[in-house]
Amino acid sequence: MPEKETIERAREDAREGKSPSTQAGEFVREEMHHIREGKHGAASPQQAIAIGLSKARRAGVKLQPPEQGKSSAETRKKATRDYRKGQSASRSKTSTRRSRATTNVLKHKGRQAASPQALAKHARSTAHRRTSSSRRRAA
Repeated sequence: MPEKETIERAREDAREGKSPSTQAGEFVREEMHHIREGKHGAASPQQAIAIGLSKARRAGVKLQPPEQGKSSAETRKKATRDYRKGQSASRSKTSTRRSRATTNVLKHKGRQAASPQALAKHARSTAHRRTSSSRRRAA
């Protein structure tokens, strides 16, 4: 469950008319803080980001699932499920057993995934995969 402060920051971004990815960034930021403070770990920066995006979708951020070809079918399916869950009015609490199982698995992962070096390396490799015109438009 995301912290109230994070949800409020994301809602503020929405009120200011910022993009869904900017709103979701707040959840990713929260996830990095959780890993750094030792609440749990992650296998890689990509996993930490994916957890944050999943939380954002479930919290109601209108972040569409990735397009076909940009990720695996399994990832798209999970993102679609999260998106629908966040957009629906009914809220069902995750079972305690499932929640604890997820947390226990993540607790056995390392803390390096949220290190500044790991994030910088991920940012460089991601930027390298984009075209120069795409990077220019985003700047």
